[in-house]
Amino acid sequence: MDNEFVIRRSFLLPLGLLVILIVALLAVCLVQGQPAGKVIILGCLLVPVLGVFVESSFRRVILLEDRVTIKKFLREKTLFFSEITALDLVIVKKRAFLTLSTEEDFLILSNAYRNFPALVAGVTGQVPEGTMTEETRENCRNVPVKTSDIVSCWLAVGLVLFILYLQLSA
Repeated sequence: MDNEFVIRRSFLLPLGLLVILIVALLAVCLVQGQPAGKVIILGCLLVPVLGVFVESSFRRVILLEDRVTIKKFLREKTLFFSEITALDLVIVKKRAFLTLSTEEDFLILSNAYRNFPALVAGVTGQVPEGTMTEETRENCRNVPVKTSDIVSCWLAVGLVLFILYLQLSA
């Protein structure tokens, strides 16, 4: 087994576009000499959106025969399947969180990853017996696919595009 899972491109595309549009709107406001409050608000909006984009772009989960590794921006964490003492899958509405715990460490993976059901199947097939409850085993068979984050991101793109249009036509 050698699988790599990344954040869905259908989420990264509108998020990257949102970053570009916020930067463009910020540039337009600066060139037009808009009030400092507007520029500060756009700057404050840009920081977390850019942070989420960068973090999501670098995030990877790699499943190997004996371990799972999560790579993030400037960080990496590995858990060996033989050391996992508990596995739980929590579902809140359409959001799913897979938690892997050892005596000293843990990983939390969400269904923001592309092909998350295969990721869950790959992990659950490797952990030691007794690390999952029957409820968790049942949840792992019915992992939800979340799309509301993608819709929200596209709505934000539309809103910023509309604001940019208004700013340019004023």
